[in-house]
Amino acid sequence: MTAVFQPGILFGLCGAALVGIGLFAVVTHPGLLRRIVGCNLVGAGIFLVFGAVARRGAAAGFDADPVPQALVITGIVVAFAASALGVALLKRLSELNVGDSTEAAAAAEPRSGS
Repeated sequence: MTAVFQPGILFGLCGAALVGIGLFAVVTHPGLLRRIVGCNLVGAGIFLVFGAVARRGAAAGFDADPVPQALVITGIVVAFAASALGVALLKRLSELNVGDSTEAAAAAEPRSGS
C-alpha cells in the first residue's frame, strides 16, 4: 500500500482524476463556461501526468531532464491564453445574445395606443 503514496504515482493518479473530472464536465454540462473550465481541468491533469512521468524518470537514477519541465511551462502559458480567448469570446457571445433577446421581446410586446 505504500507504493501508492510515492510522489510520482500519487501525482499520476491525481492527474488522471483531473482528466476524468474535466472530461465529465465537458461532456455533461450544457453551459459554455463550464465546458471551458472542464477543458482547463483536462489540461491541468495532462500537465500533472506529464510532470509525474518526468519525475519518475529522474527518480530512476537518470539525470533530471529540463525538457519536460519546459514543455509543461509552455503548455501552461498556452492553456492560459486559450482560456482567456475562450472567455472573451463567450463574453462577446453573451453580449450579442442579450441584445437579440431584448429586441425580440420588445418586438413581441403589443403596442399600446395603436
